[in-house]
Amino acid sequence: MVFSSITFLYFFLPAVLLIYYISPKKIKNIVLLLSGLFFYAWGEPVYVVIMIFSSFIDYAAGLIIDKYDDNQKKRTAALLVSLIINLGLLGVFKYSGFFAGIFGIEIKQLPLPIGISFYTFQSSGYLLDVYWKRCDAERNPVKYALFVSFFPQILQGPIGRYSRLAHQLYEPHKFEGKNITRGFERILWGFFKKMILADWAAVFVDAIFDNPDQYSGLAIFGVLFYTVQLYADFSGGMDVVIGIASMFGIELDENFKRPFFSISITDFWHRWHITLGTWMKDYVFYPVTLSKWMGKFGKWGKKVFGKKTGRTLPICLANLIVFFVVGVWHGAAWKYIVYGMYNGIIIAFSGLMAEHYRNWKKKFNITGKENWYHVFMIIRTFILVNISWFFDRADTVGQAFHMMKLSVTKFAPSQLLLIPAGKEGTAFTPYALAILAAGCIILFIVSVLQERGMKIRESLAGLSLPITVAIYFCLLASIGFFGSTAVARGFIYAQF
Repeated sequence: MVFSSITFLYFFLPAVLLIYYISPKKIKNIVLLLSGLFFYAWGEPVYVVIMIFSSFIDYAAGLIIDKYDDNQKKRTAALLVSLIINLGLLGVFKYSGFFAGIFGIEIKQLPLPIGISFYTFQSSGYLLDVYWKRCDAERNPVKYALFVSFFPQILQGPIGRYSRLAHQLYEPHKFEGKNITRGFERILWGFFKKMILADWAAVFVDAIFDNPDQYSGLAIFGVLFYTVQLYADFSGGMDVVIGIASMFGIELDENFKRPFFSISITDFWHRWHITLGTWMKDYVFYPVTLSKWMGKFGKWGKKVFGKKTGRTLPICLANLIVFFVVGVWHGAAWKYIVYGMYNGIIIAFSGLMAEHYRNWKKKFNITGKENWYHVFMIIRTFILVNISWFFDRADTVGQAFHMMKLSVTKFAPSQLLLIPAGKEGTAFTPYALAILAAGCIILFIVSVLQERGMKIRESLAGLSLPITVAIYFCLLASIGFFGSTAVARGFIYAQF
């Protein structure tokens, strides 16, 4: 079941909302748990067993870790067994074919259980928090299973933290009209981005990347359209997820914060897929940086390269490790590893060069507060990010480099009109491009207002009812009239 399906929007979601709010307080958690299991089983009738099994192992491991507070060996053993099972399941389903191919063995890749990357990281984060005594173990199996299987976020995140999410899930929320209204607003905005921007952009992205030589003059447009598709699809999906959760009185963590206003790759990852970034920071970066072997590496670096560089080297190495994991998390292919390492190398190099950058800015009397310099940093970061998307979208690393070459050697925008758009084919292509352009302008204006501190949703809440209804109607009508007429597409990150 997908969020954009008629089954979900007109039957499942209204039914769950109704049953949840009319149910007694004691069984509200059970209602949410059963709805999550039913939602997952609708699309994955077999693999729901994997999720239940994984949840049971993590629940039991949490109890053991909490119980043997004074026995470090048992606590560590429970943690390791659970993590090995979790990551082992993820590895078997997601990476077995890739690793077998490295050793020249051909095996059939198993179908990937939807959402396994997200709920694996979420439950692993919970176990590590219990192990590090950041939170107590959950003793109620129903509540823990609900934490893992809350249906709005199970397919594509955001990756929830037990300390921030659990108490919201377990609290028996009362019906409030404002929650329904705010949730509906967010869902509409998410589908606007998904169906008008992402799905139309995907038509051109698929054509260009699937036939790079046929559309050799459009390589640069392919990656720009992919930027639109990926951001509108993923952030739009997060809007829908957060909106659905809001209807139940539950506020999930934000996953995006206008990433294309970033002034560096580091800043970009503070604004893009925020919950993955903070998960990596807390559970990979800090443990690696503070480890004994990293301390020894830092001492060696100080002796060989001096104190300043020696202090920076461990951070640079930790960033490389983090982004190697980020790349592997994105998929079982070399292109994803290159994608992760590309980002990691830029961040590591920037750390090593930080002092030189400061000296150069002083030399040229640049304070960093100049408007032109801020715009320059945004454009520079945007270019670097778009280069990374070649690896993310291309079928192979070789194709990614081929597309990069074409993007600087061939330029024929008129070829866009040769790409069929929707059911009417090339006759509709100019209109599809116009729809995309208009949608991007709207998204840009909204993002600029938000970046300047304007709280748009609060402003909408202060408008009169007729104006608010008119805005909702315009959004609904635009989705209906201007949404993609090409092949219906699910959300990209639901495949993880």
